[in-house]
Order: sequence, then C-alpha cells, then structure tokens
Amino acid sequence: MLCLFSFFVKGTAGNIVNPSIGQGISVDSIVECVMEMVPTYETIVRDYKANLYIKGKMDIKKKNFILRYVPSMFRLQKGVREYLLETYSDLHYTAPNIYDQKVKASQGTVRGNRGLPGLLEYFNVNIYSSSLLNDERLLSPLAKNGRKYYRYRIDSIMGDPSNFDYRIRFIPKTKSDQLVGGYMIVSSNSWSIREIRFSGRSELLTFTCNIQMGEEGEIDEFLPVRYVLDARFNFLGNKIDGNYTASLDYKSIELKEKETAVKKKKKYNLSESFSLRCDTNAYKTDASTFAVLRPIPLTDGEKLLYKDYMIRKDTVAKHSKSKSQTFWGTMGDLMLEDYKFNLSNIGSVRFSPFINPLLFSYSGSNGLSYRQDFRYNRLFRGDKWLRIVPKLGYNFTRKEFYWSLNADFEYFPQKRGFFRLNVGNGNRIYSSKVLDELKAMPDSIFNFDLIHLDYFKDLYFNFRHSIEVVNGLDVSVGFSAHKRTAVQPSRFEMIGNYPMPPPEFMKRFKNTYISFAPRFRLEWTPCLYYYMNGKRKINLHSNYPTFSADYERGVKGVFKSTGEYEKVEFDLQHQIRLGLMRNIYYRFGFGMFTNQNELYFVDFANFSRRNLPVGWNDEIGGVFQLLDGRWYNSSRRYVRGHFTYEAPFLVLKHLMKYTRYVQNERIYISALSMPHLQPYLEVGYGIGTHIFDVGVFVSSENWKFDQIGCKFTFELFNR
Repeated sequence: MLCLFSFFVKGTAGNIVNPSIGQGISVDSIVECVMEMVPTYETIVRDYKANLYIKGKMDIKKKNFILRYVPSMFRLQKGVREYLLETYSDLHYTAPNIYDQKVKASQGTVRGNRGLPGLLEYFNVNIYSSSLLNDERLLSPLAKNGRKYYRYRIDSIMGDPSNFDYRIRFIPKTKSDQLVGGYMIVSSNSWSIREIRFSGRSELLTFTCNIQMGEEGEIDEFLPVRYVLDARFNFLGNKIDGNYTASLDYKSIELKEKETAVKKKKKYNLSESFSLRCDTNAYKTDASTFAVLRPIPLTDGEKLLYKDYMIRKDTVAKHSKSKSQTFWGTMGDLMLEDYKFNLSNIGSVRFSPFINPLLFSYSGSNGLSYRQDFRYNRLFRGDKWLRIVPKLGYNFTRKEFYWSLNADFEYFPQKRGFFRLNVGNGNRIYSSKVLDELKAMPDSIFNFDLIHLDYFKDLYFNFRHSIEVVNGLDVSVGFSAHKRTAVQPSRFEMIGNYPMPPPEFMKRFKNTYISFAPRFRLEWTPCLYYYMNGKRKINLHSNYPTFSADYERGVKGVFKSTGEYEKVEFDLQHQIRLGLMRNIYYRFGFGMFTNQNELYFVDFANFSRRNLPVGWNDEIGGVFQLLDGRWYNSSRRYVRGHFTYEAPFLVLKHLMKYTRYVQNERIYISALSMPHLQPYLEVGYGIGTHIFDVGVFVSSENWKFDQIGCKFTFELFNR
C-alpha cells in the first residue's frame, strides 16, 4: 500500500518533526493510513484457538452492607481485604466476533470463583472492530466515523528510520461513557497497531486496559498476546480495586483466504465456532495443576494471599458454625443473590434474589409490578432436557396476585422437538358484550345492582407440541383452555311482573365460562444461523424477519366448554443491527375472531397485556405503553404496527457534558386500529443508562390527544 504524507512546518497543531527528514508529519495522514487498513485487519483472522490464562487481584478499599446486594459480586470474607483468582481456559474465536470460552481450571481465594462483575468481556477485544466490546458499548477510535467523536495527536516517534512506530493519542471530543481516551502505537511499515491503551468508564467500572499485540511479521501479529486491566468498582460508597493480567498462547491461527470470483453458498450451521467442550471430570482446582499451567509466575504477595487463605480454611474447619449461624447466613444469601441448588441425579434449582430492584417495573398502563422467578432444569441422556419455571408476581396498582407455571420437555433436541405446558392466572378480562345483551332487555326485569358480569378472573391451561421441520420453520399443534369466573358473582333476581325469559336465553349468562380450542401455529425465520451443542440445536439469529401465523378454533361441549369461535392471528418481527449500538426494531400484526357463538371474551395471543414486569426490550419494543388494558379484550379484530430506532448521541449529543451516563436513546412510534379506535397512536422518547431505562410517551385516540405517561425499569447489573 502507498500512503502519501502531507508535510507541515514544526509547531503546527497535530504535527511532529520526523527525525529522518527534519519535516513535520500530519497526524491526519497517519490516521488516514491506519483507517484504510482497518477493514482488512478487522477480518483478516478467520479462526483461532488459544489457551487463555487470567489472574485477577481484588483489593477492597471501602465497603458497607450494600455491597452484599450486588448480583454476581464475589462473596466476601470477614476481615479479608485482598483476594486472588486464577482461571485457565480454552478459547475459540470464529469471525465475526464469536468467542467460545471453556474454563478447564480455576483457583483462588474467593468462594464461587467470582471476580469483579463485567470484567471478562474486556479479554475478548478485536482492536480493529468499530466497538471495543462485543455489546458495542465502547466506540473505538478506529471506527469508520471515529473522527466525529475523537481528536488525534502525535505524542512521539520511536524506532529506526526503516520502520518508525508512532504513538498516537486519542482524546474524546465530549464526555461520554461510550468514548475512551488513551494512545495507540502504530507501525509505519504495515500501519498495524502494536499496542493500545484506553481508559474510560462503563457502568460502575472505571478502567484502564492495555493490550499488547503479537510480533510484527509473525502469524499472531493481528491478535493480542497480553492484557493488563486496572479497574475500580465504585457503588454507593463501596470501592474495590481490581488488577487483572491475561496471557494468550495460540495453538492455531487461520487467516482469511483471498476473495475469489466464485460465490460460496452461505453456511448457517456455526457448530464449528462453538465446538469447544469442557470435560467436567477434567476440571481442575488444585494448586499442583496451576503450578504447571501458569504462564505468569506468582509474586511473593500473591503467594502470601494463598497461604493466608489456607490458614483461614483450616481455622473454619476446626470451628464450625452453629446451626443458627448457618441458617441465617443461608437466608441472607437467598435474599441478596441468585441462588442455585444442584441436586444429585435430580437436576438444579435456581431462583432470583428476593431483594432485587430488577424485579420491579412501572409503566403508565400497567402500574407498579413485582415478580419472582424459580427455575428447575434437568438434563437427561441424549441431551433431552426438562425445564420448569414457576413465576409469582403482584401488581400493586391493581392489587392483583399472579402466578404461572411453564414447563418444557425437549424430547428431540436435534429438531427442537418440545412438549410445552403453560398454566396460570391471566389478566382479569373485560367482557362488555354480556352486559350489552342484558341491558337490551327492559330495565325492570332484573336488579342490575346484583349483576357484575363485567370483570372475570382468567385461569388458563395451554398445551402444545412443537417441532422444527426444517431450519427456521417451527410447527406447533396443541390446545388452549380457559376458565373465566366473575370477580363478583351475580344473582339474577327479577323485579316487577315480567315473565321469566326462556331458559335457552338465561343459560347464556353465567358466573363461569369455559372454552376449549385446538390450536395450530406456524413460525418461520428464513436463513437462521444456529449451532449444535451436542445433540441440541441452538438457534442464534437471522438477517431476516420472523413470520408467525396462529389459528385457533373453539369447540363447544369439550370439558364443559360453553362457546364456539375461530381466531386467526399474523405477526412479523424484525431487528436490524446497524452497528455502533444503532438498531431498528419493527413489528406488524393483525388478528380477528370469527364465528363467535356464546363466547363473550376476546383474548388474543399476540395482542395482549403482560401482567408481570418484563425487560425494556420485551418483544423488541412492540408493545403499547399507555393503552388502557380493557381495549385488549374489547374488539374482535385489530391491526397494529410498531417502529423503534435506537442509537447513541441521537438528541443529547450537545448536552453530553451533563448526560454522560446516557448509553443510548430511542424513538418509538406505534399505531393500532380496531373498530372503536381508528386509530390509536403512541409516540415516545426514551433513554437508557446502566442503572435504569425511562421513556416518556404521548398517545391519541381517534386523532384526539389522550394522555402522557412513562415507563421505568431498573437495568442495573442486567446488561
């Protein structure tokens, strides 16, 4: 590659004197040369396998009781300030950005082998990518549009005249948690990066990461060989310093082949990228194993930490805790952190901590809600899998308690063959048609003060069998049953001298309605990428939308069912990743009830209100935040559409000095059409931070202003 320099007089900003020619060199010229090579270097490595060793030391500077509330934090020991952790892993990388890491040995002075939350992702960095982390939280100074957010300066020139190395400093133009500051050392021979150091803030971490690349001209030239990461965790008066060192020993490196004119067929099976296996019998935790595996020797201080740890273990063994202390210690763990029980030959049980703000949610239409999840998993021979997930929840606004039990048994993992059972109590459902028919009669026949057939409690039972016929095409067959009971029982007491209506008419009005309906569902995602984990097929993503169609037909007389109907729904969902934390979400759907006979309830599968809190991106943003819950059950047909655009620096880029913690912004547009809403419109704007997400929404009904509301969810430790 030929790269021409522009020479300037010494002293011009952004320039430095080249000692070999005595003239100024423009930093813009150097950065331009590097940027031209970035697209090539970003994808030059197609595959590699390496041994990854990580050594981390944690030093507690300040702490209080709140530290125990932090999920994924390593468990503290009384009176101990310094901790050490080592892991040795097999690492497999496949372009683009697929990292498969299997830990095969670990050792440390912490229980559970946990370190500071969120640090492991810093050891899977492709420095030539547009973002420094896989989740696109940190915008790289080497990104295509990097000049928009960074200034560049030349610090110094090193090396000999035949191959200078330039130290280029990059400085964010504005304060933001998505930008970093630091330097990179650039080789003038190949315009590749030899070393990069960047500092910044991400969520609750303040960090400095130094990455050294392989020797120039060697096969690992474009890959990191050593990381040094210094970080401080700072949360509500708790301060913990962490120092991590990582070393990579490459076993194989496969570079990208030159492009040819022959167009290859796309390969959607990515099993080779997820092919590493960790033999649990070979998992090592003893010191003798690490004495052989450890590529970086321990310092005298680190050896002392291990020695003190062994003394503490011996002391604890001699002075075991009382039953009371053990009980309250266990109860404290249950209240404050994820807990998992491994039951031999039975499976594992896991549930969320009882004290956790992530379990709360607030929205304008749903109010304040809380939930608790329990998960039971068991793996059988042949990778067959059983999962049972009970959920409990309470809506404080409506003063309603919810529960559900979801169970999946995957009997044919190669084809994603499932038996699925869902049972629980749904939203209290509204049925105006019952009262409308009664009120059509003379007012004096019944005492309407004793009739309350407007709200019904819903007990549902769904069962279906699902199988993937071909890649991306799922076919499901099953049935759906509901028992709807009036919240307040009604009594039909006649007043006046009118004759009693015919029995056939009165049978239509009950305190309890039962429905039973066979159901058929078809779901198709074209060009779906996946991998095989043993015999189990794991679906990943697709560049195309997901289409689904549902058909349900109510049958009268089965299990005392009282109504007949047909229901048809169609749904389309798609997420388009534009890179650098920019995403487009869109969703479109419609549904209708037909041939209703003595069924007074409209209950769609796709167009429904969630009664328990869910994440901010539930259903890729395709929900209405302000729509009154009664509208979901008041019409036999609907047409809906949603559009969401997500990006950083969307509106607040000029105010970033005061809003540095804002990670992304979102624009929402939603529309709904049904017989009495033509249309319902909702427009919103939201911001996302590492602690919470909040959005403000404005709605209109039939082209008239309706209301302004908001949605708020905690996202701390949840990204």
